[in-house]
Amino acid sequence: MLSTRELIVKLLSNFGGRKEVDQYLKQFAKVEQKRFAVIKVGGRLLADELEALATSLNFLHQVGLTPVVVHGAGPQIAAGLAEAELDPADWAQRSSPRALEVVRRVFRRENLRLVDTLEEMGARGRPIVGGVFEAELDGSSAHLTRVHTDAIESSIRAGYMPVLASLGETAGGQIVDLGPDLAVSALARLLQPYKIVLLRAAGGLCDEFGDLISAINLAEDYEPMLAEPGLAPATRHKLELSHALLEDLPRSSSVSITSPDLLARELFTHKGSGTLVRRGERIGLHPDLSTVDRPRLAELLTAAFGRPPVADYFERKQFWRIYLADSYRAGAVLTHDGPVPYLDKFAVTSEAQGEGIGGSLWQRLARDVPRLYWRARTDNPINPWYFQRADGSYSRGPWTVFWSGLTDFPAIQDCIERALAEAPTLGPAHSLGGAE
Repeated sequence: MLSTRELIVKLLSNFGGRKEVDQYLKQFAKVEQKRFAVIKVGGRLLADELEALATSLNFLHQVGLTPVVVHGAGPQIAAGLAEAELDPADWAQRSSPRALEVVRRVFRRENLRLVDTLEEMGARGRPIVGGVFEAELDGSSAHLTRVHTDAIESSIRAGYMPVLASLGETAGGQIVDLGPDLAVSALARLLQPYKIVLLRAAGGLCDEFGDLISAINLAEDYEPMLAEPGLAPATRHKLELSHALLEDLPRSSSVSITSPDLLARELFTHKGSGTLVRRGERIGLHPDLSTVDRPRLAELLTAAFGRPPVADYFERKQFWRIYLADSYRAGAVLTHDGPVPYLDKFAVTSEAQGEGIGGSLWQRLARDVPRLYWRARTDNPINPWYFQRADGSYSRGPWTVFWSGLTDFPAIQDCIERALAEAPTLGPAHSLGGAE
């Protein structure tokens, strides 16, 4: 009989290959438990998505992972204050003993609701309502002065998932509603987690057209995204919060923005389900080979495709543009022999796929080269990813030709014939992934 963990891994494999799932489990298992993940949960999620939230957290518990959960209770506190006939916008009323008692009671109730639901599902949760965040008040503003992790570490050692209320306390004993953003930021700076997860009902971030932004490389994408006039305020807030969080964390850390019901897919598959945000790295544009490290580019192609380029590859092609990540773990090679640029190679190492660098590279291509065509073998495992990003495709024999930004049929037909006529520049073995 399969163990619970094996059953869950099998379930995960239904939406991500077993190899992907095992890769992420191994990555997460290497991280010290308290540094695996800090998960932020807003009060609205506790009110509307408690079952889905607890199910996803239980999922992590069953595969042996222990995140630190931090929650708010904004809507519930507002309702409690209104019921007590107190105005939450009036600081004098909001900071009165009567109001603070409402805040304390609401936080304790919401914290226990989540912990009790986890326990009912078989996960072990430990409620932590106070004693972690030390704060000072400056007028109506709260400033965190210290974070105490004793209760968190004790929970994890005992095999319990710590569930923290974003509630601070002053030296004089007054409680302070910090809000989950501030609490998570302070906790992340201290724990230096591998993952920070921002859960919200809407899932990942979307662009101005409503399309999911699967990956954000802050080094490349932050300023252009902030400059977009149609950027939604909620998206801007999450983007700025992610940027502030990752500034003080190792480069290996990342922020995932997703919904509770898609959390497992986001954490355990390359494709993900929401928005993966990393500090990332710059993607350089090389107009020709003169500034390219050819041996490193050849190593990248070999790693991505499972076989090296042919011996005369760099002499055979008339390169138009070459995009390369600083680390040479992702790159795109373009030629321009016809009226439309041709993506001769799109190569991303498996490690970089998991970090979202390939998605960032593609976004850069989409901005710089709006009209583009490429081909990939019909059995290429990356093809579903290409289908999502292409405006059209055509398959013949061993190849599938994709195009983007083309609407004129004669132009599309010309691109198809040119792509199919391209001589192979890699060996006969099956591709591991990428445009060839």
